[in-house]
Amino acid sequence: MKAIISASELASDLAGPRPPTLLDIRWQLSVAAAAGAPSFDGRAAHAAGHIPSAVFVDLDADLAGPPGPAGRHPLPGTEHFGAAMRAAGVSADRPVVVYDGGQGWAAARAWWMLRWTGHPDVRVLDGGLSAWDGPLASGTEEPAAGDFRPVPGALRLLDADGAAALARTGLLLDARAGERYRGEVEPIDPVGGHIPGAVSAPTTENVTETGHFRSPAELADRFKALGVTEDTEVAVYCGSGVSAAHEVLALTIAGIPAALYVGSWSEWSAGPGRPVAVGPGPE
Repeated sequence: MKAIISASELASDLAGPRPPTLLDIRWQLSVAAAAGAPSFDGRAAHAAGHIPSAVFVDLDADLAGPPGPAGRHPLPGTEHFGAAMRAAGVSADRPVVVYDGGQGWAAARAWWMLRWTGHPDVRVLDGGLSAWDGPLASGTEEPAAGDFRPVPGALRLLDADGAAALARTGLLLDARAGERYRGEVEPIDPVGGHIPGAVSAPTTENVTETGHFRSPAELADRFKALGVTEDTEVAVYCGSGVSAAHEVLALTIAGIPAALYVGSWSEWSAGPGRPVAVGPGPE
């Protein structure tokens, strides 16, 4: 099953006899919001213009639990997530397509959540809303309730101890910007640097200048250069488990299974006594 879909393929599917459930996950990471200032309003952006039939899903409210010791975007409760998906019209036997404003991080988080909880057919709109050249609708949609019942565990998930162990025995990729990995800047979390043994792999390098994913062959070459082999166990983390989902998606496109450390740096750096590495190298 493909993990991404082009805008032209989506237009064709929406016009077909079995259109997918379409979810709008527009969201932006905001340093100002982390400090308590107003942030990007995805719901308002959705109401102003969205792909027809798309239902807005709030990443912070529905794809994550409250911030705390487990990180800034810990996993939501299974029942809460399931209720949000059913309210958005998600059913187990109907394909789902998710999109965001173009960065791909939020859509990938929704893709990962649905796949991790057992939905068999979820794709991300490649290039996001900016790739769509069809008509837009305004206001909000009122979908019929879906029947999706999440069962976690279909994809591999790591905790902090698991990430530390994999950094020693496999390949742990850090999807954040290089300067955050090196510890030169840290605009959000209390400590700069990276998990010892992790390799810098900014998620921005998975896409082209237009925001579309690179080809499977290009992505496979990229990850091979970072240390992936046929026998390598791979996992990814980022700041709070959002952009890392985008890297897991890129790895999936390349045919490489990967685990997600969802607590990521926001959990790791807040834990007392956890080691921190700085500089350009893993250690």
